[in-house]
Amino acid sequence: MSTLLEKHIVELLRERNDKAISLLYEHYGDTLLGVANKVVRDEELAQDVLQESFVKIWKKSDSYDASKAKLFTWLFRITRNTAIDKLRSVNTKSDKEIQIDVSDVYNLGVNSTRPEFMDVRENLEKIETKYQIVLDALFFQGMTQQEASDELDIPLGTIKSRLKIGLRELKKIYGPTLLLVLSINLIP
Repeated sequence: MSTLLEKHIVELLRERNDKAISLLYEHYGDTLLGVANKVVRDEELAQDVLQESFVKIWKKSDSYDASKAKLFTWLFRITRNTAIDKLRSVNTKSDKEIQIDVSDVYNLGVNSTRPEFMDVRENLEKIETKYQIVLDALFFQGMTQQEASDELDIPLGTIKSRLKIGLRELKKIYGPTLLLVLSINLIP
């Protein structure tokens, strides 16, 4: 159930009244800044995320539907997604700034980091079968999570859980290197 304050803010947003942003900042700003900071782990970047989030909230105010989500949930999602996008953007930018030709780090060939050239398949057999099946479908057969759910007749939520647990089990075998290899080569 929406509070009177939430209803008032939503009404002001729909009217494109500047007071809506002031009220949002006053009542939700600190919490949303905390959400952004938790994702980007940088106070200055989190401030940028908060500002961008408020701009998106202002622009998307017509899309808010109180029957689908509470105001805070909607604000939280916009802020969290903006933070994730900002983090990806910053990481992509820093990746592009690395100059391979002047790097003194040993440059592994592409084939050496592909799972077919590692012993991932062999070590997959060391984890429970239910995790093996999901990881095989997703990584070696190239299925999406939804396709694996349909093909294996397993609920999508279970696919996601088994993926997470299966990767955690493989991480025990390989350490953090496995996740790096999988994220480079397999995870879209």
